[in-house]
Amino acid sequence: MKSVNVSALGITLGEVRILTDITFDVAPGECFGLVGESGSGKSTILRCASMLLSMWTGDVTIGGTSVRAMSVPERCRTLQMVFQDPYGSLHPRHSVRSTLAEPLIVNGLGDREERMARALVDVGLPVEFLDRYPHQLSGGQRQRVAIARALILEPDVLLLDEPTSALDVSVQAEILNLLARLREEHGFTYIMVSHDLAVVDHMCDRFAVMQAGRLVEVLPREAIPGNGATQPYARELIGASLDYERAL
Repeated sequence: MKSVNVSALGITLGEVRILTDITFDVAPGECFGLVGESGSGKSTILRCASMLLSMWTGDVTIGGTSVRAMSVPERCRTLQMVFQDPYGSLHPRHSVRSTLAEPLIVNGLGDREERMARALVDVGLPVEFLDRYPHQLSGGQRQRVAIARALILEPDVLLLDEPTSALDVSVQAEILNLLARLREEHGFTYIMVSHDLAVVDHMCDRFAVMQAGRLVEVLPREAIPGNGATQPYARELIGASLDYERAL
């Protein structure tokens, strides 16, 4: 287990300031949520931390080491990302075997068949799925493959970008329970982006409320049911979510 420290993270694209002075810490083994309206910068934080975007200022460290100082192989074995859309994150012409084998080959790891089989079993899929293609899988099965791909290098940190929002409601709980079990079994540190406070309440120990590229407030999960936020926007966001749930 490793901690994550985000310090004074900022990014400007063109003349638009996307993130401003984002600072928070995530303890080893913690699940930390990022919530806020669309366009508030939640996913951009993950893309900066994973170096999918590189033109940012500030620092992101994992276990005390800056992600900028890590070699690409070291960074890939330290952190992995699970994307929102399981239909777009898997190559349609690559079998599950090819998808899982690629990171092992790139990183020069042996025992590939054993590692691939173990990764599938970890996410609740039969080993026979190694020879299937994405079009032969349901949305939930595709997301399980995407999670297996993230797990196969045995990272310390998983960045989860709304990992259930593109799935049917009936499947969402299965994937969330899978992620909770994997964190318990493997000790992963999670940073999870979500627009759904019910997901945050189920998964996260603490969460940060984002607005227009700024971090408004960091709160414990327990602040959700009674709306324990102190900042007006955070109170409004949590209140709207609670009102919506009561109306269902």
